[in-house]
Amino acid sequence: MYKKIFNIQTENQFNEVALAVFKHQFTNNKVYRSFCDLLYVHPSSVKSIKEIPFLPIEFFKTKKILSSTNSVQKTFTSSGTTGNKTSKHYVTDTNLYKESFTKGFDYFYKDIEQYTILALLPNYLERQGSSLVYMVNDLIVKTKNLESGFFLNNIDELIEKLSYLDQNGQKVILIGVSFALLDLVEKHSFKLKNTIIMETGGMKGQRKELVRDELHQRLCKGFGVTKIHSEYGMTELLSQAYSKGNGIFNCPPWMKVLIRDTEDALTILSSKKTGGINVIDLANYNSCSFIATQDLGKVQPDNCFEIIGRFDNSDIRGCNLMVL
Repeated sequence: MYKKIFNIQTENQFNEVALAVFKHQFTNNKVYRSFCDLLYVHPSSVKSIKEIPFLPIEFFKTKKILSSTNSVQKTFTSSGTTGNKTSKHYVTDTNLYKESFTKGFDYFYKDIEQYTILALLPNYLERQGSSLVYMVNDLIVKTKNLESGFFLNNIDELIEKLSYLDQNGQKVILIGVSFALLDLVEKHSFKLKNTIIMETGGMKGQRKELVRDELHQRLCKGFGVTKIHSEYGMTELLSQAYSKGNGIFNCPPWMKVLIRDTEDALTILSSKKTGGINVIDLANYNSCSFIATQDLGKVQPDNCFEIIGRFDNSDIRGCNLMVL
């Protein structure tokens, strides 16, 4: 099945594999099966991906979401504020995660060995179990470039290295959380010509939240670039969507975003309408591939999407099945 997932090329192939994955997870994931049973949904009656139930992401905070009996190789955890439960993603095959993010990067940015990757992810580095750090660390290794690496408190070194590499024509990707990138450009102003700035979102209580346009405007000015790239991923997923500017995201062929009605979580909306973001991540084969997130957004007719914000108090309205 892994081979089928990563060889998807058409809409029909995606739908066919998604229905097969749904049947597999309905059969082998006890939590997801209970959720589907409460909705009276069975694979025999599901003919379209829009009819597949999407598991509220909150379940990852209270349940062990697994569709495999293999031993857990890695547990990824979300960041959380004091007193809040964190999500746990139990991964039984880390090679599947590596294949997903490696092929995803290659799909959007081509040969990784042509880049130097500099990572500014302080709040992720300071805790255990970050899937983002795991991914970026593996991508750094795959660059086969000794200049690639993480930066925590050594900002002066980062400024010097970034300026030097860019001026010497090296293609660089600087990936960082929003507040750290803002801190960087407030300390030093750049005029970059060969660098991609990629933000992963999240002020994490470090700064006042900014709307995307204002954030990107500040970063463009500070780094001297015309566009800010973005990465959209989360602890509970094994795939990422990317934006190459203007906050418009695209998915790799094995991932898709649908929009649900904010008042009726079981209703999928047509394109250009704002609602809750549902993610199909077929690489999540051994967990759950059908997740209702806490993000708000809208999908365009060409299947690209944008993030509008989050539900108030991270509350998923229209679903009262959290008692499982």
